[in-house]
Order: sequence, then structure tokens, then C-alpha cells
Amino acid sequence: MQGKRCPCGSGSVLAECCGRYHRGAPAPSPEDLMRSRYSAFALDLTEYLLASWHTSTRPQQLEPGSTTRWVRLEVVAASEQGEGDSARGRVHFRATFHEGRRWAVLEENSRFVQEAGRWVYLDGSPSVTRLKPGRNDPCPCGSGRKFKSCCGQGSR
Repeated sequence: MQGKRCPCGSGSVLAECCGRYHRGAPAPSPEDLMRSRYSAFALDLTEYLLASWHTSTRPQQLEPGSTTRWVRLEVVAASEQGEGDSARGRVHFRATFHEGRRWAVLEENSRFVQEAGRWVYLDGSPSVTRLKPGRNDPCPCGSGRKFKSCCGQGSR
């Protein structure tokens, strides 16, 4: 039996991809941490999200059971500089999602830092753009199929 694919879009099995970070292994780069956080949002792993957030910007809690369905992640750019606890990183990404019948893209330039030898999410500059896919448009999930024959089935 083949394992579940990782939501981050790597094409790898979840357990061998972001799942190892969800289980406690340190992410080796800001991009790996961002991908694992995207997967955690998709899988509703609120404890992991809080644990991977910098202590100075971490919210008290996250509401579990969101109605948001995350369907696609695109990493636009990623960088890191420095070493140890002075290391800093940035990841620019786009995450496509839908809530009910509404589609949108969250685009963010995220900042990451090292805290106690581990990469953590510091903050980001997000923007949300609503999408209105037509029946014959490419599906926003990135499948390459038309919306009407992919995620748009039964959305009338």
C-alpha cells in the first residue's frame, strides 16, 4: 500500500516529506519549514503550527477544524543567510484554497529565524486574491484539467 501524498506538492509520501517535521525532526531550511506549515494547515495540525511559530509573534491559540480546503502550494522564491541563532530566511509563496464555493490565493512573503537551533516562522506580509474560475478555465488546483471536469464538478 502506498502512503498518502504530502499536501505540500512535492510528490513525496507525507510520512517521508513534511510528516517527519510534524513528528519533531527539525526542518533544515526556511522553505522546508514553510512547506511543512502549509501541510499542517491542510491537515489541521494546530499544535505543530503553534510550535513552529516564533515565541514573539505566536498567537495564544488557533481555531481547529477550519472550513478552508488548501489545494495547491507554489514556492516563488526562498533564501537564507547567516548561521546558528542569527540565521534568517525568507519564503515567497502562493497557496490556493477554497472555502465553500469561493476560491482564492493567499500570497505571502514570510520571514523565518532560528530559535534554539530550529527554524521558526516569524511573520509575513500576506495578501488574498479572490478567484472566479470559469467552467472552461484551468482548475486552480494545478491539475492541468478544466475546472468543470476537476474541482468544479458538482459546484452548481
